[in-house]
Formats: sequence, C-alpha cells, structure tokens
Amino acid sequence: MSGADGTRKVRAGRRTVEVHRPDKVLFPGGGDAKEYTKGDLVDFYRAVAPFMLPHLRGRPLMLERHPDGIEGPTFMQKNTPEHYPEWIPRVEVAKEGGTVRHTVCDDTPTLLYLADQASITLHRWLSRADGVDHPDRLVFDLDPWGDDFEAVREAARLLGELLDELELPSALMTTGSRGLHVIVPLNGRHDFDEVRAFARDVADQLAAAHPDRLTTAARKKERGERLYLDIQRNAYAQTAVAPYTVRPRPGAPVATPLTWGQLDDPELHARRWTIADAVEQARTNPWSGLLNRGRALGPARRRLNALRG
Repeated sequence: MSGADGTRKVRAGRRTVEVHRPDKVLFPGGGDAKEYTKGDLVDFYRAVAPFMLPHLRGRPLMLERHPDGIEGPTFMQKNTPEHYPEWIPRVEVAKEGGTVRHTVCDDTPTLLYLADQASITLHRWLSRADGVDHPDRLVFDLDPWGDDFEAVREAARLLGELLDELELPSALMTTGSRGLHVIVPLNGRHDFDEVRAFARDVADQLAAAHPDRLTTAARKKERGERLYLDIQRNAYAQTAVAPYTVRPRPGAPVATPLTWGQLDDPELHARRWTIADAVEQARTNPWSGLLNRGRALGPARRRLNALRG
C-alpha cells in the first residue's frame, strides 16, 4: 500500500512499517549485476525474516547503512538514534570510557524498519545481551588473497576436518564478499579471552600443518598469497555479518548458510546467493538445528593439546 507522498506501508504482525522512497536505487545495475531498490531490500528482509531472526534475537547489532546506495557514503552505526521508535529494543553495553546503546532486532517490524533506514548489512555480536562477556558462537573467517575461492574451499575442508577431530560441530556460511565463515556453536560458559585463545590455537595448528597455503599473520604484507585464517572477531564488542544479511556489493549478494555437502558444488562461490534466491536456500534449512548444540571447549581443548603434542 503506497501513500500520496511516495511512502509504502508494509504490514508485519501487529505493526505497520512505513518505507520511504521505496523506488530509490540502492544497488545500481550494470554488467551482470541486476538493479535493486530499497523496496526490493525490504521485500527480501520480510521474506527471509523467519530464517534470519533466530540469528539476531537478543544480540547487539552494528548497522552498516548506505542511505544513498552502495556507491554513496557508508555509515557504521552502533548507537541507536533517539528518533527510532520506542518499540525497537536497545541494549546498553559497556565500552571504554562509557556505554553504547545498540539496537537489537527481535522481530520482523524491527528488521523492516532497519531496511527502511538503508541498513543493508547487519553485523551481530557473537554474544547475547544477557551475557555480553560470554559468546555462544565462535567464528573463523576464511579470507583469501585476491578472489581465489578454490583456496577458500580447500581451507574450509581442512578446518572442518580438524574441528571434526576435536569433536566440535561446525556450520558453513558464504560471506557474500570473498570468503566463507566457519561457525562453531558454544554453550556460552566461556569468556571471550578463553574462546579467542582456543580459536587462535586451532588456526595456528592448521597453519603450521599447511604453511604454504594458510597463515594467521594479521599484517597483509606478511601473508603473501596465502589464505588468512582470521579469528579477530572472537572478542568483546567485535561483530560478524549475520546469516542472511545483504552485502553492499553489485547484485546484492547475501551471506548465506549452506551445508558441508554444498562445499563441493562447482557453482559455489562467496557471492553465490543474492536477494533473488537466498530465501529459496534458506528454506532448505541448511544448518538444521546445528547451532542449538552449543558445546563446552574443555574436551576440545584437551584433544587439541594432544594433537599439538
């Protein structure tokens, strides 16, 4: 339903969200990339909400906003503006020298409101508001040199095999950019320092076994053409792109969960799914309850220490 002033009203549950300038182009077309508007972004988030919200609820968010589209300025928004509706939840968390009042997205109306604000990408904390110091997700970001997805595919296989040896469940997600995330569900009883140290030791173990292909060097000039096993997101106040969030790149690619079996698909790459087909992938339930199996790291730490000798 459109108003005389060009706004569009979208019903979501008990609320109606106004979408301003729905015809505004956020993703210009060109080459093989399709053009997408703010209305298209809202429609995608409305359709994917049932699959996306379980990964957002209760988590502080950092919003990546592009009011003038992906070719315009980018705003990384942590603090919730005063003008946001009172029904949108916030959580106040500590930072050095004060606090930040992050937006939390618990329902579809909030997700649509954020889309209307041109929040193209939602970056989420790895911990929840009721336990901000204790993450329930561990993330490895497989970051290739250049745009070499075969190196990403190979690194994911090697990391998946090591996590299997450590008897930890793991999940795969395209980033919608260049690489993959490998996500391990945790039980939320370890603090960030413990989780980060464990992630670092896993990455070091893998890089030591394949020094010609993998590295944990944080400085780009030290990596050469090796894939970077990035564990930096496993820290307080750091974020990772949320499952099913859109990325600000041509064609509107989506960070999309997939199964380990799909890793062998020759058509797979980091931008494989877009707002045109990511909902279809979501409906296959690729993680199928995996992230409800949060683990303690004690047994895995002992297995890792045994492997390291």
